[in-house]
Amino acid sequence: TTEPKYPQMLLIAINKQGVNLIDPSTKDVLATYPFTKISNWSSGGTYFHMAIGNLVRGSKLLCETTLGYKMDDLLTSYISLMLATMNKNKKRKGTGLQAGQGGKHA
Repeated sequence: TTEPKYPQMLLIAINKQGVNLIDPSTKDVLATYPFTKISNWSSGGTYFHMAIGNLVRGSKLLCETTLGYKMDDLLTSYISLMLATMNKNKKRKGTGLQAGQGGKHA
């Protein structure tokens, strides 16, 4: 990674909580970024890049890796799932129906 506050080698775990940066020697979680804090990401054959926060109060993480495309795909999948869930919940609240309720009464 190019970020000076992190070790040169990092483990990056992407799960339903967000993106976790882990020190590979101590296994300590150095930072956790929920998906709502990730503003942009990209990947290529030799890198993974992620922007956290916004232009005023944000940071960037650039990692050298051959697995950038897999990280990109996983991040895209989790964020798509999160957005779909949020939209479904928004629609449910807008109709006044609760989960498991139908629109007809017997």
